Amino acid sequence: MALRLAHIIPAAVLLVLAVVGILLLVLPAKEMETQPENMYGIVLDAGSSHTSMYIYRWPADKQNGTGIVTQKSECHVKGGGISSYAGNHGGAAKSLVACLEQAVKDIPKSRHHQTPLYLGATAGMRLLNQVNATESQRVLKEVEKKMRSYPFKFQEATILSGQEEGAYGWVTVNYLLENFVKYGFIGRWLNPGRETIGALDLGGASTQITFETSEKVEDKDNLMELKLYGRTYRLYTQSFLCYGQDQFLRKLLAHLIKTEGVKSQVSHPCYPQQFNISVKLGKDVFDSPCTKSYRPDRLNPQMSISVVGTGDYQHCLDSIKGMFSFENCSYSKCSFNGVFQPNLRGSFMAFSAFFFTHSYLKNLTNMTITSPSQLKKATRLVCNMTISEMTEKTKQDKKYMKNVCAVANFVQLLLLQGYRFDEHSLPSISFQKKAGGASVGWALGYMLSLSSLVPAERLGLMKALPPGPWAGILFLFISLLLLAVGYLLMIYRNTRTKEGLV
Repeated sequence: MALRLAHIIPAAVLLVLAVVGILLLVLPAKEMETQPENMYGIVLDAGSSHTSMYIYRWPADKQNGTGIVTQKSECHVKGGGISSYAGNHGGAAKSLVACLEQAVKDIPKSRHHQTPLYLGATAGMRLLNQVNATESQRVLKEVEKKMRSYPFKFQEATILSGQEEGAYGWVTVNYLLENFVKYGFIGRWLNPGRETIGALDLGGASTQITFETSEKVEDKDNLMELKLYGRTYRLYTQSFLCYGQDQFLRKLLAHLIKTEGVKSQVSHPCYPQQFNISVKLGKDVFDSPCTKSYRPDRLNPQMSISVVGTGDYQHCLDSIKGMFSFENCSYSKCSFNGVFQPNLRGSFMAFSAFFFTHSYLKNLTNMTITSPSQLKKATRLVCNMTISEMTEKTKQDKKYMKNVCAVANFVQLLLLQGYRFDEHSLPSISFQKKAGGASVGWALGYMLSLSSLVPAERLGLMKALPPGPWAGILFLFISLLLLAVGYLLMIYRNTRTKEGLV
């Protein structure tokens, strides 16, 4: 009996060792490990009208995966964008303090020193940089100094180009929807890569369109190539400065004032009936590079005028149409203002002010908007409403409702005539504020790209070992398993034979 045990115990140990080894190599890590500690990243989206802070997190052992970064929290800075603090020393940095303090609380102290911190400024700072480069650099250095005073791993504070803003937004959308390649354990394709979707962003001072294309991009400034997960994505991207919601509204008011002449009262066809407001010509209208071409020769910037809404849909549409140029295209095809654009491809997600405008149209009209005719009808209905009807239906303040007609007409022209969406392609647009629990915008794509959370090359099998050694060790454990089972069977057979003889 003792001799038999001396043979069985080593064989059993070998068997257990082989089984455990195979399980460790084959089963997904999440089934074999305890929950790893999270890593974090912070992005400050310094837009033209306001700054938002986003905190992202991901499992520490999976930072090269896809579809695993989630948004932990967000914070909206009070006051205007950092560009509004031009000439106000200390103002831009001070405005960020409350949100940065929030980040200190939201992120575990043990992770502070490892948490990358970024600030990306968009069209508001691009405009300031055009008119006063010295002041824009001062503002950036001021906010950088404030960010460095916190216990995070400061990376950069920079002004993004319009093309970068569009491309990062595209990365965000497709990352959150898990359209990129996703490779799993033991060579399994978890997601071999789906068709990507285009991104439509409408900010305060600019608007962006980005989508994948196989066509020749006739203007090299519109072409960006991104290599993500072993695949090269060829993107068309264009940003229109001064065509963001806030700057467009300024341009429209400047156009109306120039058309009627500078006088004490100006009619506004896009403002609702029963609405009027007093504006100061310098501060509210002509204090922007975007309205420079509309500025009268003799202007008293301190002069205030009364703007009275007439709620005239057609007059509103015609006034806005004058702000687009659909002539003089030097390429085979253009969107507007002589800018090249290839044919639209696939589905799109529209976010930021696109989402809010679409939501207001739906709530005010109770219409489902999936065609050009429905978009035009909904816009006409809204433009015919009084300010009282609009505020009563939405329970929103007048300051938000006064611009719905104007922005709806602008979006209608931008999408249908500018970008050339039609009966077939307009229904492909999904208007979203969030996807996968995260706010849609350029911030996530920016952090993913700069922190290498989206690798330039696919990492192959997502295991601790490279494919060659991993396969060799797996083969060794399987061989040990077969050897142990064979040995135990031999002992069993010998034992049965001896018992038979007895």
